[in-house]
Amino acid sequence: MSDKELYRQFCSAENTIPLFLKDWWLDAVCSDWDVSIVKNGDRISGVWPYRIEKKINISIIRDQVLTPYMGPFVFYPHDLKPSKRDSFQHETIAALLEEMPDAKVWHLSAFPGLKQVGLFTEHDFDVQVRQTFIMPLHEPIEDIFSRLNEDYRRNIRKAEKELTITNEPEMLQQLWGFQKATLDKKDVRMHFTQLQMQAIFDVCIQHNSTALWVARRNGELQSILWHIWDGVQAYYLVGSNNPAAKDNRSMTALLWHAIKHSKELGKSGFDFEGSMDPGVEKFFRNFGGKRQLYLVLRKNDSMLWKLKERLR
Repeated sequence: MSDKELYRQFCSAENTIPLFLKDWWLDAVCSDWDVSIVKNGDRISGVWPYRIEKKINISIIRDQVLTPYMGPFVFYPHDLKPSKRDSFQHETIAALLEEMPDAKVWHLSAFPGLKQVGLFTEHDFDVQVRQTFIMPLHEPIEDIFSRLNEDYRRNIRKAEKELTITNEPEMLQQLWGFQKATLDKKDVRMHFTQLQMQAIFDVCIQHNSTALWVARRNGELQSILWHIWDGVQAYYLVGSNNPAAKDNRSMTALLWHAIKHSKELGKSGFDFEGSMDPGVEKFFRNFGGKRQLYLVLRKNDSMLWKLKERLR
């Protein structure tokens, strides 16, 4: 049995695999993926799915479309003492690095909680740090609401009287159009196509892992938010306001609606997929989530690719 076949079996049985590393998610974003696996005895202790791309004859391992995290993931023994977790993570990641194929160019975002900076630098990675915000959901919803910025709480209360929020999967292409219009104004290129977006959304629907929340005022479309989740955690993936609407509260209301739904589903946290953009960072920070850092692993051993990046 190949590692990929073993991994498919593992995905069908293991509930804690992150959404972005599920075999069916990987099939949707890059059908030619593979995976490195290490074991602790008979039990899988670490996995690292990847795709090797070829561009101008250069081998590349990098994040895939609409996949915010694609680094290695560690599965800890249930009886492991907290004091042993760092050593276990270090040993597992070291073993995975030995199993990974060679590539000239790497650009991968690891999951929050992976801290082996020294290990990655020993393997010649340039390690950068980015941030997200994760809202813990173990408290009563009233306590979670109390952590929001006062202005957000006031806006959400007003929005509850003025807006209707429904799950409308058929509005996905409208979300893509809103997103493109927003980025066009900023002269920023879209990094995914309508077809790519639809393929991922469809497979999430099949696995009961998504909702598309739509906010309307008096029937007029205000905002759309793409909400996804796995067996443990929920995520905000894509959201956009209607460029023709003049509403300052609808996206705040949609995010709060997604947080409440995540809580109802029994998820442990809601990941805002935070941005380094100061405006977006402030917007997410004011929801009261915990700032979490994650590593971005980069390596470039190709002079031709370095030249290409300089010319970009």
